[in-house]
Amino acid sequence: MGQSSTASSSAPSVTRIQRYSSYTFSLFTTLHLATTSVIPVLARSVPASESFLLLAREIYQTPLSEPLLVALPVVVHIGAGIATRLIRRSQNLKRYYGDDHHHRKGSVPAKQTPTLRSGWPTFSYIAASGYGFTAIFAAHAFMNRGLPLLVEGDSANIGLAFVAHGFAKHPVISWTSFVSLIGLGVGHMVWGWAKWVGAAQGAGWQLERHTGNAAVDKQTKKKRRRRLLVINGVAAIGCVMWAAGGLGIVARGGETLGWVGKLYDGLYEKVPGLF
Repeated sequence: MGQSSTASSSAPSVTRIQRYSSYTFSLFTTLHLATTSVIPVLARSVPASESFLLLAREIYQTPLSEPLLVALPVVVHIGAGIATRLIRRSQNLKRYYGDDHHHRKGSVPAKQTPTLRSGWPTFSYIAASGYGFTAIFAAHAFMNRGLPLLVEGDSANIGLAFVAHGFAKHPVISWTSFVSLIGLGVGHMVWGWAKWVGAAQGAGWQLERHTGNAAVDKQTKKKRRRRLLVINGVAAIGCVMWAAGGLGIVARGGETLGWVGKLYDGLYEKVPGLF
């Protein structure tokens, strides 16, 4: 009984930790959106936008701010999400099978769904997009921060021109990765914020519940559609904003020539699958 109570009280606590970590990471996201999309759109060129990116790095890429604004919130957010799923699974197993569920798996009715049999909670769009975004964000961070540190010792020469060079030399993988990064990232963040403020409640993709009252069900359906429209509309606007500068300006910035271009080529050559 005490163990079950502990699990029940742990889930909300872990969820709060995940929520607060997203607040911190949102500060970095706002700065990054401004310097990689909004400013390139206003400046209409990659070279004219580089100085603003370098200025922003003085805020989020210092030895103190980078761990606090980027690395730690990401790790905490992902860890809290995984922990929440594990806690929910433990609660489901206790709810459906009791404490001795390990010895009673053979007695599970055949009509029960795989989710109930395994105990895992429903895999929502927010969770799915989050795991996908984690993978593509990790690859993006490695290419623009980790790889230069490993090969060159710093990332001082890495900026929008490096990204533009990648689009010019490796267009297929660059377009695929950045479209995925924008789509998954914006979708996850918009729906995540909608969840935190309570706007996503009743707007998910789960089966609709019917009360038996036609008028009430019709009104509920209209509210659900309205919420879906608003949330997805905000996500679409976010994607367009990020793509306008990131794909409309930076991706078309062209190849970098000279010794800097050779430096970029050397970095891309270190990535398996590009050559």
